[in-house]
Amino acid sequence: MERSTINKKLELLKLARKLSNVAEACRLIGYSRDSFYRFKKLYENGGEDALQNISRRKPNLKNRVDGKIEIAVLGFALEKPECGQRRCSDELKKQTVSVSPSTVRNIWLRHNIETFEKRVNASKQSSMLPSSEIFPRKKETLNQD
Repeated sequence: MERSTINKKLELLKLARKLSNVAEACRLIGYSRDSFYRFKKLYENGGEDALQNISRRKPNLKNRVDGKIEIAVLGFALEKPECGQRRCSDELKKQTVSVSPSTVRNIWLRHNIETFEKRVNASKQSSMLPSSEIFPRKKETLNQD
């Protein structure tokens, strides 16, 4: 399907060159003149490969928290899986880790531990592993005390 859209765009460019009339070529093929000039620029700069379908959606750049905060949230969730996002946020603030309840939830969603049952299962599985494999920084912070 992608190849057919590239071919259609190439056909538009060739027809416009043949007719020497961009407006007429666009009307026949069914594209706007604005699209024609975008395709033309893309083709001149990158060839046929540049004519692939371009998503109109803006990239969703995740507004991620610092890795240390994420490790602290995950560590707390595995140590006390019974606590909810608000309690986790409040307890971490006492430890000078400033994180909102919604951020806690987003971190939990990314790591698939958003529900109580999932946190309990993750806690059980992580207790079988050495703590250095789960949270490498956890060991470092314990040694600093």
